[in-house]
Amino acid sequence: MASTGTLLITGGAGYIGSHTVRHLLTLGEKIVVLDNLVFGHREALPLDRVTFVHGDMGDTALIEELFSDHQPEAVLHFAAFAQVGESVADPLKYYRNNLAAPLVLLEAMQRHGCRRFIFSSTCATYGNPVRVPMDENHPQDPVNPYGASKWMLERVLRDCDHAWGLKSVFLRYFNASGCDPAGEIGEDHDPETHLIPRILMAATGEIENITVFGTDYPTPDGTCIRDYIHVNDLATAHALALDYLRQGGNTEAVNLGTGRGFSVNEIIQTAQAVTGKTIPVSYGPRRPGDPPELICQPTKAKTLLGWEATHKDPREHIQSAWNWMTGPKKGRYAD
Repeated sequence: MASTGTLLITGGAGYIGSHTVRHLLTLGEKIVVLDNLVFGHREALPLDRVTFVHGDMGDTALIEELFSDHQPEAVLHFAAFAQVGESVADPLKYYRNNLAAPLVLLEAMQRHGCRRFIFSSTCATYGNPVRVPMDENHPQDPVNPYGASKWMLERVLRDCDHAWGLKSVFLRYFNASGCDPAGEIGEDHDPETHLIPRILMAATGEIENITVFGTDYPTPDGTCIRDYIHVNDLATAHALALDYLRQGGNTEAVNLGTGRGFSVNEIIQTAQAVTGKTIPVSYGPRRPGDPPELICQPTKAKTLLGWEATHKDPREHIQSAWNWMTGPKKGRYAD
């Protein structure tokens, strides 16, 4: 559907946000990006094609100014802290940033009559699986403050729908991976905790080895199994969710994944085939809270949004990440 106004994208300079910004620009959208650059990168944005505001979504005066100046017709909300271990060690940091700060955003939306919200949620809201694959009706019982903060904001959004008509789509990602195939933008976290970039960092010698946590899970090779979803497929899903809300859609939760799972060992072996390098591996004990298997049931995304993952082969994810890691930017934005 053609653009009907300005989009406000929080966290739009981050990994998934920046890929989504570029996709939406190809569709002719007018975009304002708000990012505090704690984890985002100004260089990930085409600054000649978006309005960039450096600031925090918890800044009441700034948010009010943004809504007064730009009158956004929808918000796509990516801004969040997302390190599970850190959330356990410092839960208040996560509840302040992932739950309390977005309330400032929602209050401004209510004041200005903006009633479309697309939320970058997570499969971590489900906690440990009671069945696999996991659909949207799977019980939500998060096992860490990160997942809990996302689950709580989902609840807030449902309450806002009942109270003042806010319509939201909660996009519950499984394991985001891959990069822009051309290598222009990519995944640049500090610290980097995601499996595929860490494997590739081991391949380049940036880190000594990749540690596999647990080899005795009840899976075919003893290592954890995850559903890897390419970041470009995530970007497409956000655009389709926006269309859905523009067409009068109701508040819904939607899983995003491929419906296929790959073990840690399989990902390492695939990365060795893609890079042509031997990847040094060390083996450690299980990490607390790591389920043996997380696989998405993506049927609802197809029926509700018309979305289906197009990059289902992990070779594509790893190759695009390798392009970024070894390209001109060497997997890093400028300081």
